[in-house]
Amino acid sequence: MTSDTPTRSGLGEGARTAVRPGPAPWAQRLRRFGYGAGPRTDTRARLVPAFPEPDTWLWEWLGIGPRPARRLARSMGWLGPLLVAVFAGALRFWHLGSPRAVVFDETFYAKDSWSMLRLGYEGTWPDRKIADPQILAHPQVIPLSDAGSFVAHPPMGKWVIAVGEGLFGLDPFGWRFMTALLGTLSVLMLCRIGRRLFRSTLLGCLAGALLAVDGLHFVMSRTALLDLVVMFFVLAAFGCLLVDRDRARARLAAALPVEDDGFARPDAHTGEHAGTGLRPWRLAAGVLLGLAAASKWNGLYVLVFFTALTVLWDVGSRRVAGAHHPFRAALRKDFGWSVFSMVPVAVLTYLATWTGWFLSDKGYGRHWADGRGGTWSWIPAPLRSLWHYEHAVYRFNVGLHTPHRYQSNPWAWLVQGRPVAFHYESPKAGQEGCHAAAGCSQEILGLGTPLLWWAGCAALLYLLFRWALRRDWRAGAVLCAVGAGYLPWFNYQDRTIFSFYAVVFVPFLCLAVAMMVGALLGPPGAGERRRLIGVVSAGALVLLIAWNFIYFFPIYTGQTIPYADWHARMWLDSWI
Repeated sequence: MTSDTPTRSGLGEGARTAVRPGPAPWAQRLRRFGYGAGPRTDTRARLVPAFPEPDTWLWEWLGIGPRPARRLARSMGWLGPLLVAVFAGALRFWHLGSPRAVVFDETFYAKDSWSMLRLGYEGTWPDRKIADPQILAHPQVIPLSDAGSFVAHPPMGKWVIAVGEGLFGLDPFGWRFMTALLGTLSVLMLCRIGRRLFRSTLLGCLAGALLAVDGLHFVMSRTALLDLVVMFFVLAAFGCLLVDRDRARARLAAALPVEDDGFARPDAHTGEHAGTGLRPWRLAAGVLLGLAAASKWNGLYVLVFFTALTVLWDVGSRRVAGAHHPFRAALRKDFGWSVFSMVPVAVLTYLATWTGWFLSDKGYGRHWADGRGGTWSWIPAPLRSLWHYEHAVYRFNVGLHTPHRYQSNPWAWLVQGRPVAFHYESPKAGQEGCHAAAGCSQEILGLGTPLLWWAGCAALLYLLFRWALRRDWRAGAVLCAVGAGYLPWFNYQDRTIFSFYAVVFVPFLCLAVAMMVGALLGPPGAGERRRLIGVVSAGALVLLIAWNFIYFFPIYTGQTIPYADWHARMWLDSWI
């Protein structure tokens, strides 16, 4: 997703090539008694660690010369993520139009998306038992009325789904096309985000590969629901903020004074007064978070979490640069622009997604405020009408307590305690490819790959340790993103909610597992025995997760399998 620019701009070669002077004689004597200071580091390298030079041993082992081997190794920064994304895309687009049915809540979003495409707002459809068969019939009947309909979610996610319908028509492939595309692109983005976060192409590609074989992400990529659209915008915003962090720190690094030995030292004046220039990547993050909130309102919580995260990143940057009062310096130099770049931009983006409704005459509640006076009459009537509409939507959402068979409490999400059956049929022997005398099952189950999620629970505990006791900012960033997508749902434990909402933080769970795998592999300079144990352990974990995805693949794609085989995959009674 991103380039290596921060490692090349503003840091200078001195940060990597300066010869470190040996310790003074008095320091050598102190070391005999255990008073040894760590090796001196260049502050510029602390602000923006360089990407390590990729290994070439594999290409040289294949018989390629040193220079082409270096070129190939460097190209893996993009080639590796692209290969992982192609693999993910092949999985997600395979028989995308199957089953030819309106799966779960596609009955709302597929039809509303078509209405957005035709009217600019959500029109009115007959009852699903009437409309859905007509849409799937040959010849097709589309019973859409232009009377505005009350809907529970803002329009952006439906605009995204509508793109596929505009290209391929109102059929299962058309309404699933864009979620499959965004699911594939999110794998590519996660590879690049992981690479930048960990400074490792291997761990970045591993995170993307784990996302490619997560069952929940896979099912949501093949279903026209809104949550994967939210996930895509949230992940893209996180990537933009990572690039913004590197570039802002690179500017601070370039402003630091350099000593005669070629090392840059922390400087209080630079840390407290140096500017970080224009930050377009942060503006882009604000736009993306506005689009996330305009798909489903849980994107608003992510905006709050990510805004706080960027402020803390600015504080950390100024502390490393040498500021004596980093909080004060960040508040004075960065806070205003941070909030302005994120919150107002997100709000304006959110309003822009309602353009079709603003331009309409028959959108639901469009003219509610026309001719009304009162305290707020100075606000334009369309905005007051939208506010009234949104207030009604809020009351509907927080008051939704209708029991549902597959609803679940957020406490059960991480262990996949109650997945959602999106589609289930039970063909008899001789029907729809069923050859089992006892009958067959066809199911699409919104179940995350169990071994990945259970490993993710351990990974989150490891990241808590890394963040709390080792002050590892990478662990804190991943935990913040997981918390943004997960923790707010605990405020609505009495509401009817579902485990597939967790798809918003699945990419960050994969980052957590990749970081844990990196720890299993061992630190730089680890001994041969330690490295061997780490490689075997990490490889076994990854292979087990891949096998787990393959094992559950038939109930992710609605394939016809004997009932006994389906039941064998119901590892927990709560999955049925």
